[in-house]
Amino acid sequence: MTGPGALLVVGDVVTDVVAIHPEPLAPATDTAARIRTLPGGAGANAACWAARTGTAEVRLLARVGAESARWHERALVDAGVRPRLVVDAQEPTGTVVALVGKDAERTFLTDSGASLRLCPADWAPSLLDGAAHLHLSGYLFFADSSRELAEIALGAARAQGVQVSVDPASAGFLAALGPQRFLDAVAGVDVLLPNEDEARLLAGLPEPTGVARAAAELSRLVPLVVVTRGAAGALIAEHGRITAEVAAEPARAVDSTGAGDAFTGGFLAARLQGADPAEAARAGCRAAALAVTRPGGRP
Repeated sequence: MTGPGALLVVGDVVTDVVAIHPEPLAPATDTAARIRTLPGGAGANAACWAARTGTAEVRLLARVGAESARWHERALVDAGVRPRLVVDAQEPTGTVVALVGKDAERTFLTDSGASLRLCPADWAPSLLDGAAHLHLSGYLFFADSSRELAEIALGAARAQGVQVSVDPASAGFLAALGPQRFLDAVAGVDVLLPNEDEARLLAGLPEPTGVARAAAELSRLVPLVVVTRGAAGALIAEHGRITAEVAAEPARAVDSTGAGDAFTGGFLAARLQGADPAEAARAGCRAAALAVTRPGGRP
């Protein structure tokens, strides 16, 4: 195949119900909101942003329910992604209710549904044919069957010399699983893409500790660590030290849902095209800045 090689994303496809409410939630009565039902999922979002940013070929392995499989497949194809969606016979597609306040920050209510029921039987070695990079959504590591699949995919990529990245995905789920258990499961990855809370949690550092220290500590375990910091941009750490700090792009935020996924997609696309970590982080920041200007997590 021509070009830099394909990006394979293994992750989650969910249905997002995004409720943007300019006023605080009013308990026991109505709160006016703008509500949209949109395709989402951390893995799927990152894949779509990577395709938009210019990666020659983006593939996605995920599991969905029968009730919305065609809708999700069409949305992915329209975004330039080649989906391999396994239709689950027992569970519906995962659903996330995103409550977005006036400050554009979001709170998630998550029903993982079919998304974390990916299992080793869903894996096919041919998914890595012509691939230059494998990206694993951190959500996979929070359920037994999907974690087993993620470890199989990671092992297969390593055996073929394919670079691997992981986005830890959720500080809440990460705390429930246990940071060390997560780190053990992702041992051998090349790139880790946490946000500030996830970085501190994985590094075992208390809340007031500077995120730079957390990034540096994690980069002793993973060669390249890129910590997303929202409006503060991103920090890059390699082999135990901070090597770059990248400013965020200015944006008028409406909904922060999927901003981290957009950063991941932009970052990975740039890396596949030969960008160094700082250049790739700037591409990620540009994608994230665009993502927050509209509801939902897709381009």
